[in-house]
Amino acid sequence: MASDSAVYPAAPWRLQGQLWVSLFRVTRGGGRAGRRDGLYGAAFVSYEPGSDLAYSELLVARPAGGARVEILDIWVDSPASMAGGRELWAIPKGLSDFRLETSHTGPLSRTEWAASAERRPIARARFTDVSRAGVRLPFRSGVRQPGIDGGAPRTAPLRGSSKTLPCRAHWEFAADGPLGWLAGRRPVASFRMAGFRLSFG
Repeated sequence: MASDSAVYPAAPWRLQGQLWVSLFRVTRGGGRAGRRDGLYGAAFVSYEPGSDLAYSELLVARPAGGARVEILDIWVDSPASMAGGRELWAIPKGLSDFRLETSHTGPLSRTEWAASAERRPIARARFTDVSRAGVRLPFRSGVRQPGIDGGAPRTAPLRGSSKTLPCRAHWEFAADGPLGWLAGRRPVASFRMAGFRLSFG
């Protein structure tokens, strides 16, 4: 399918790769309008070759009922992913630059991520995990999105499998950046989904 700026796959998208996610408890909305109290998940994702689209992603989401989430803030480094996410599912993707470094010692993985937009930092994170040694298990979730610019709400199912285990995580959010409302907060839990394979939409 094509937009004015990019060609993207028709739904569903079949994707594979790695995901690192941390949960943060936010009170007083983090000082930002539209952010109610509760749990928020921040994740870096690498969609790897073999996917319908290969790209990097940073997102923040909150629960939206059942196993679904609402994605509030999200950046990718693929114009096709940005266009498809916005037009198919009302996911408000923007463009960002990413840096990813990872190394392995036996089952232990060490990973560092950084994201910036227009040369301004958004977030950095470091992770340590042994998820590659985990057992592959199925999962099922989805997104529920309000419309963009007055458009209709959208939903999209997500199902797949991964090797998921807890991990150590350290996040840094730029205080003057778009995720500054998470700056200084420590994760209450963190996980890595290693070698995920999923269908979205």
